[in-house]
Amino acid sequence: MSRVYGEPVDVWVRDGRPARFAWRGRLYTVLGVLEHWVVSREWWKQQAQEESGKQGSEPNHVQGGGPAGPSGHEFWRVEASPGRNIALATYELRRDAATGSWLLARVWD
Repeated sequence: MSRVYGEPVDVWVRDGRPARFAWRGRLYTVLGVLEHWVVSREWWKQQAQEESGKQGSEPNHVQGGGPAGPSGHEFWRVEASPGRNIALATYELRRDAATGSWLLARVWD
């Protein structure tokens, strides 16, 4: 069973991946990354640009330099725990590419 939160969190990143995050006054250690994906807010525009590029013209690139472009979200589904003797849970963290801010989007117990 999962719960949706959408609450801001502070995330510490190591080697490009979330390593720890602080949520509701507790520090969680990320013990494993289960999934990672990027979603563009305007994916249909990017797809149309790529398709027009296949028809003989140079492809248009999304500005912003990153895979999510200037207005995308990066998602990380991780296993984490706030302590040694506390059971692992699965957390979904979301980073807004435009602002760099993080949210705890969802938790599975």
